[in-house]
Amino acid sequence: MKALSAEGRAPSRFRTETTLILRCWAALLSGLLLAAAGQAAETPVKFLFAYGAIGGNAMPLWIAKEQGIFRKYNLEPQLIYIIAGRAMQSMLAGDIQFGLLGATHVTNAVTAGGDMTLLLGMEDRLNYFLNARPGIKTAEDLKGKKIGIGTPSGSLALATYTGLDHLGLVPRRDRITLLNTGSTPERMSALFAGSIDAAFFNPEVEQVVAQQGFPVLFDLGKANVPFQSSGLATSRRYIRANPQVVENLAKAVVEGVGFVQNPANKKIVIESIARNLRLDRPDRLERAYQTISESFPRRPCPSLPAIASVLKLMAQHGLNPKAAELKPADIADLSLCKKLDEAGFFNRVLPG
Repeated sequence: MKALSAEGRAPSRFRTETTLILRCWAALLSGLLLAAAGQAAETPVKFLFAYGAIGGNAMPLWIAKEQGIFRKYNLEPQLIYIIAGRAMQSMLAGDIQFGLLGATHVTNAVTAGGDMTLLLGMEDRLNYFLNARPGIKTAEDLKGKKIGIGTPSGSLALATYTGLDHLGLVPRRDRITLLNTGSTPERMSALFAGSIDAAFFNPEVEQVVAQQGFPVLFDLGKANVPFQSSGLATSRRYIRANPQVVENLAKAVVEGVGFVQNPANKKIVIESIARNLRLDRPDRLERAYQTISESFPRRPCPSLPAIASVLKLMAQHGLNPKAAELKPADIADLSLCKKLDEAGFFNRVLPG
């Protein structure tokens, strides 16, 4: 057999080397595609997130869901409305992981041995209006009447005691009956049906109630009472076990706040208000937008003075005598807010 020349062997060697190079590139490309596919297929973290009242403080949650902010942080919370007291009970049982609740409910949980805490603060002032049936024109007219509250030891109950105190009224002395009428829609229905004579409502709802013929008797917001009436709550145990999930959720909620506050997003926010609060008249939507966009603090972190006020008022009005034994630090954990602030996160996502 005739031996191959050097020239005859060169094409074979070239083909072999080319094949090896192509195989290496194919393996590299396959690895990159698999990595990309793995990232794309990463399952979002799912959990239950309850909000305890239907009002403007839940707006950042609805916006974060509708605008894909939760997805940005690989989160898929199921937002559910449960009246605040029941929501906290479900959190203590481990059925719900996060809640948008007031410091009153966290306080009740802590004094009962729970390890709940507040990580963000969405509202740090009492901002309620007292609407009353026609014929009730002064505080004196409320004596001997029935006033609806939400749950016996919740934010609205404490707001009612505080509001009556500012009006110079004491329920027991003035024969005022406080009735547990449940959620905001149930409280509205009770007032319209005549089952109660008055009730406090948040600003988004108050205008609807007033336009139905139940005028405002008192604006508690003007009293400027420090009060942590809403915030992001979870258990310290969950924080320890899932620190990244907790941080991502806090970032998503804060971005939701920033979106609501940004005037450039007004049209989108108003559409969300109409959808979630079921308001339709342009005047109601405009007023609700102005109230909600201005309601959040400059930094949505728990306010220690506002929590101290809650603890004092709860003990003073007998809603939870053990509250007097607690400090604000027992109710709120500021470490995550401090971390986000030091990293410049608030400056990046919040306007102004």
